[in-house]
This record gives sequence, C-alpha cells and structure tokens, in this order.
Amino acid sequence: MKLRFRAIVRSAVCSGLLLASIGSALAQTQEERALTAVREQLQALQGRLDRSNADRERQYGELRRIELDGAAAAAALEELRGRLAQQQARRVEIDTQSNETRVRLGREREALANQVKMSYLTGREETIKLMLNQEAPERLGRMMVYYDYLNRTRSRRIDNVSRELEVLAGLAEEAQQATRALAALEADQQRELDGLEELRAERAVAVTALDATIDSAEQEIDRLRAEEQRLTELVREINEVLAEFPVDSQEPFSASRGQLAWPIPGTVLSRFGQSRAGAQVRWQGVQVGAPAGTPVRSVYHGRIVFSDWLPGHGLLIIVDHGEGYMSLYGHNEVLLKESGDWVAPGEVIAQVGDSGGQAQTALYFEIRRDGDPVDPQPWMSRAEPQR
Repeated sequence: MKLRFRAIVRSAVCSGLLLASIGSALAQTQEERALTAVREQLQALQGRLDRSNADRERQYGELRRIELDGAAAAAALEELRGRLAQQQARRVEIDTQSNETRVRLGREREALANQVKMSYLTGREETIKLMLNQEAPERLGRMMVYYDYLNRTRSRRIDNVSRELEVLAGLAEEAQQATRALAALEADQQRELDGLEELRAERAVAVTALDATIDSAEQEIDRLRAEEQRLTELVREINEVLAEFPVDSQEPFSASRGQLAWPIPGTVLSRFGQSRAGAQVRWQGVQVGAPAGTPVRSVYHGRIVFSDWLPGHGLLIIVDHGEGYMSLYGHNEVLLKESGDWVAPGEVIAQVGDSGGQAQTALYFEIRRDGDPVDPQPWMSRAEPQR
C-alpha cells in the first residue's frame, strides 16, 4: 500500500513538474511573442519616423527649389517692369518730340507760304520795270538785294521744312518700334506673371505636403528645434570662416545700440523670447508683418556672408557687422544681394515674402553676438517699426 502510495505521489509530482515545465515554457513563449510584437511595433514606428523625416527632407528640398525658382522669377519680373517703365517713358518722349516737330513744321510752312505770296504779289514785272528804269538805279540795287534775301530765306525755309519732315518720319518709325517693343515686353511680363502664379500654386502644394509630415505637437517642436539647430550651426560655421576675414569697421556695431532703424515698416507679430509651439521653444528674434515685396533694408553697414535658402527660414540673408555681431533677415521673397557684397545702412537687400513655408508674409529679423541670439528691440531707435 505504501509502495503504491509513493508511486502515486511520485507520479503526481512528476506530472506536476511536467505541467509546471509546460506552463513555464508556455509563459516564456507568450513573453517572447509579446516582446517580439513590441519590437516589431517599435521597428515599425522607427520606420515611420525615418520615412517621415525622409519625406520632410524631401519636401524641404522641393520647397527650396520652388521658392528659389519663384525668387528668380520675381526678380526677372521686377527687371522686366523696370525695362517696361523705361520704354513707356521713351514712348512719351517720342510723342512729345513729334508734337514739337509738328508745331515747328507748321510754323515753317506758314512762313514759306507767306514768302511765296509776297513774291507773287510783287511779281516779275516789277523787277523788269526797275531794270528798264534808268532814272532810279539806286532803287534797283536795293530791290535786287531785297529779292536775293527773299530767295535765300525761302530756300532756307524749304530746307527747314524738308528737315523737319525727315525728323517727323524718323520719330514715327521710332514710335512704331517702341510700340512693338512695349507689346513684346508686356507679353513677356504676362508670361512671367503666369509662371510666377504656377510656382505659387506649386509652393502651396509643397507646403501642404510638408505640413502633412508633422503628425503631432511633439514633431512640430522637434521640427522647430531642428531648424534652430541648423541656423545655429550655420552661424557657427560662418563665424569660423570670418575669424580669418574680419570686418574693418570704423564705427563699431556695439556703439549703435538704441540707434538702428527697423529693417522694414510693419507690425510686430512675435517678439524675442515669446513661446512658440508651447513653452518648449521660444522665438530667437522678432517677426514683423508687412506686404509682399516690401523692401528689406540692412540695419547697419557690413558684408553679406550668406544669401540662400535655409529650411525653416526660407530665403535668408545674413550680414556680418564685425565684433562678432550679425543681423539675419529671413522669409524673403527675393534676395537682392549676394555673398561677399558690402552694404550700407538702409541699403535694400531683399523683399518681404513668405518663403520657408510660412502662412503669411513677414520678415524674421535676428541680431546675434558670437553666434548667440540677442533681443533686437533694445538696439532699435524706436520701440516699434513704423507702419
């Protein structure tokens, strides 16, 4: 009986151990499956993030291409408008000259007609009578001189009329050429406008696609931080290069604190230190709203050290003022200066736009010292820009 009981117990224990082993194995398999599932989810998430980042970089590249093309088209349109204005002014000048020539021609014709009439009234018979009359030879001499004068004057009048007619014909031909040139320029302008509208439509699609790569506030914060980091790295690299080529400034930038004019008139939309995308990211400069195309002026003399497109800042110009000071102008529509150009205070360097994927036209303005952003407002001569 005891032996049988022991056998039953041994059998039960073995069965229990076997079941426990099986249960443990099952539990381990479930944990591994769960871990594998988590890993797969993490890998899928990382893949989505990688694709999102790749998509974002690709969309940045597309936006850069479109906005640079748009800037070139806008600059070409501006140059075309200048030529058109010159041609229109020339056409007005031609019309004025033509009117003046017609007036002179009318006077010459009238004078010539009067001389012809006078010659007719005097007649050749009177001349013959004087020549046959031997009693007044002195009168004959005077009359011959007078007739000679009339003939020379008449000849001069005829020459003047002929010359004025030639001038008028030349002006008429020039007016026709100016009209054709105006028509060609106006057609070119319309093509540039149409092309610019197409680029703006492309830009809207690119901005929408770029926004679609941002799924959450966290990603928006990451994007803003990445853009700040790009700008900081760019400024650092520029400072390293400028260490070998310092700006020779007789008036140091530091002496201009509280004396600088705002780069554009407009309304301040955001201020230095204000939060953006929550409290985790703050503005490192000021944003001034203004209509597209508003001239952007350098706040101080210096050298252009960057004139290109940068993610998040669009068409950007950076001016080195020496002493480690720089001023930055972002979101422009057109860049009018190139790297290496020297600029004076108040000189136009760009035009306001919404490049970089902005929803409204505004200038982003920064002042940096040794690469670090500082509040621009204390440097301005006015608390607010003029409107």
